[in-house]
Formats: sequence, structure tokens, C-alpha cells
Amino acid sequence: MSMINIGFGNIVALNRVIAVVSPESAPIKRLINDAREQGKLVDATYGRKTRAVVIMDSNHVILSAIQSETISQRFNNKNDLDRVSK
Repeated sequence: MSMINIGFGNIVALNRVIAVVSPESAPIKRLINDAREQGKLVDATYGRKTRAVVIMDSNHVILSAIQSETISQRFNNKNDLDRVSK
């Protein structure tokens, strides 16, 4: 199982990630509030500003303090490494 670092030593399963998005838009803010109400919100920001929202296939929403572009690059780098090793 491939894992990806989303900041501060927190990792998520790469194959379970649906999307990595910016938290600025109103629909994403609603998604965060809905996940909070359902008990499916994981705050991995350690009190810092939320800069990326990771949406999982289990309907969990994970908040991260690193930029969505950085997570996306890590995602792409991990996929490149996996292709080379096969």
C-alpha cells in the first residue's frame, strides 16, 4: 500500500484519495462543515491555517496545513517512483 505525507508526519493511503483541493471556495467550506457534522473530518493542521483539503473515498475529509500543489507533487512523484519500480 502506497502512502503519502500530508504534513507534520501525517500520512494517507494514496489509493484512497479522491481529490486534493483548495479550501477557499464555498462548496468546499460546505463539504468541510458537513464532514464535521457527520464526524468524518480529520484535522491534521496542528492548529495552523488549512491550505489543502484531501477528500477520501470513505467520505472522510482531511484538512492539511501544506499547499494542495505540494501534496499533488508528492502524489505525482510517488506515482512516478511506483512506475519505475514495476
